[in-house]
Amino acid sequence: MSSVSNGTQYHASQEWYLKLLLVMPDHLHMLVGILGDSSLCKLIRDFKRIATRKGKIEWQRSFFDHRLRHDESETEKFEYILQNPMRAGLIREGGEWPYVFVGEE
Repeated sequence: MSSVSNGTQYHASQEWYLKLLLVMPDHLHMLVGILGDSSLCKLIRDFKRIATRKGKIEWQRSFFDHRLRHDESETEKFEYILQNPMRAGLIREGGEWPYVFVGEE
């Protein structure tokens, strides 16, 4: 999967820390950590550009982001994303979704 290798490339260059990438049939979910002075829009734009070139992916123009607030748990968001294929009826409860990459701790 080209987008995973691109995500790990960004991780290696310390532009972001890829914690979770989950690909759905028509969208993806990413949980990433970025430096405080980094531009999320620029990082996503560059990621989409590379994934388009390498994976022939057609993206929508924008993206939806959600920054964790102080009262939100990263672990809860991580688990919520992992449950997305089950909520969409693509796997049964307890099933494993094959299109997921979990970053190293």
